[in-house]
Amino acid sequence: MANPSPPGIAILGAGIFVKTQYIPRLAEISDLVVLKAIWSRTEESAKGAVEIARKHFPEVKCKWGDEGMNEIIQDSSIVGVAVVVAGQTQVELSLKMLKAGKHVLQEKPAAASISEIETAMSNYKNISADSPSTPIWAVAENYRFEPAFVELKKLVAEIGDMMNVQLIIEGSMNSSNPYFSSSWRRNLGGGFILDMGVHYIAGLRMLVGCEVTSVSATTSHVDKTLPAPDNITSNFQLENGCSGVFVMVVSSRSPKILWRVVGLKGTVQLERGVQDGRHGYMATVYGEGGTSRTIFYPFCGVTEELKAFFNDISKTSKNELDPRLSYVEGARDVAVLEAMLESGARNGAVVSVNTF
Repeated sequence: MANPSPPGIAILGAGIFVKTQYIPRLAEISDLVVLKAIWSRTEESAKGAVEIARKHFPEVKCKWGDEGMNEIIQDSSIVGVAVVVAGQTQVELSLKMLKAGKHVLQEKPAAASISEIETAMSNYKNISADSPSTPIWAVAENYRFEPAFVELKKLVAEIGDMMNVQLIIEGSMNSSNPYFSSSWRRNLGGGFILDMGVHYIAGLRMLVGCEVTSVSATTSHVDKTLPAPDNITSNFQLENGCSGVFVMVVSSRSPKILWRVVGLKGTVQLERGVQDGRHGYMATVYGEGGTSRTIFYPFCGVTEELKAFFNDISKTSKNELDPRLSYVEGARDVAVLEAMLESGARNGAVVSVNTF
C-alpha cells in the first residue's frame, strides 16, 4: 500500500520567526509536509518570506491581503495552516481558519488574556459541534517538545517528595535582539513577560507534572526602554503542596535560564547553555553523597513540535492530537502568568490561577 502524500500547508505570517525558524525547520522535514503558500497582510512582506522558502519549496506561492486569505481558504489541497502573526490577532485568524475546516498550528501565546481564551474556547466548541470532522487547534509551544524537558521530567520522579522549585530567568531582550522592536510584543498586556514567560511556565509545568494553583507576585519597571513591567518575582503554590519561586528579569547583562526542583532524595536542574558551539540545555541530577551527573541536550523542540503536528493531521482515521500541542495547554501557561501579573498589580495579593 502506497504511503499517503504529505499534507499541504500554508503559513500565515511572514515575520522574523517565520523566516528564521519556521522555514528552516520545515525544510528539515520536507518529507512530511508540502509548503504550498505563505500569506501576509502586504505583498512586500509575503514576497520576502517566499523568496527564502523557495530554496527548499520551489512551488510555494505568495499570497497577501484579503484576496490571498480567501484563496488559501478555498484551496482544498491546503489542509492545515501555521498562524504566526501578532499575538493580538492570532486567535481571530485561527478561528477563521478552523471555521473553514483547516487544521491550525497557532504560535504562542495561546491568547492575549484569559477573557480572550474563554471566548475562543467557546467558539471552537461551537465549530466542533457544527463539523462532522473537527479540525485540530494546536498551540506551538516548543519547550514541551525539547528532549531535555521530556527526559528530566522522568528523573523528577526519582528525587522523592518535592520540597521546592526555583525558576530563574535573566533574559537578554535588549536592542541587539531582533524582537526588541516588535510592536505587537511591546503592546501586549504584560509586554515581554507574557510573550517570553509562557515558554518558561510551560517548562515548569512539564517538569513538576502538576498545575500551579495560586501565586503572589511583585512587579517593577526599571529599564525604561522596555514596556512595563520588566521584572517579576512570584511565589507560587503547586497542587501537590510544594511551593516555589519564579524570578524573571526581561533584560539583564548576565543572561541565565534555570529550572531547579529540590526533592527529599536529590535535586534536578536544567540550565540553558552551549556545548561545542551548539545551544541547548545542561541537565544535572544531584544524588545522595554529593554525586551528580550532567547531560547536554541540543535544541530541537521546534522541529519536534512541527513533526508531531504534521503526523497528527496526516492520520487518516480520525484527528488525534498530541496532548502537548493542545490549545488548553497553551491556555494554562497564559493563566499562570496572567495571575502573576494581576498579583503584581495588586501589590502581591494572592491570586488563584484560572483552570481550564
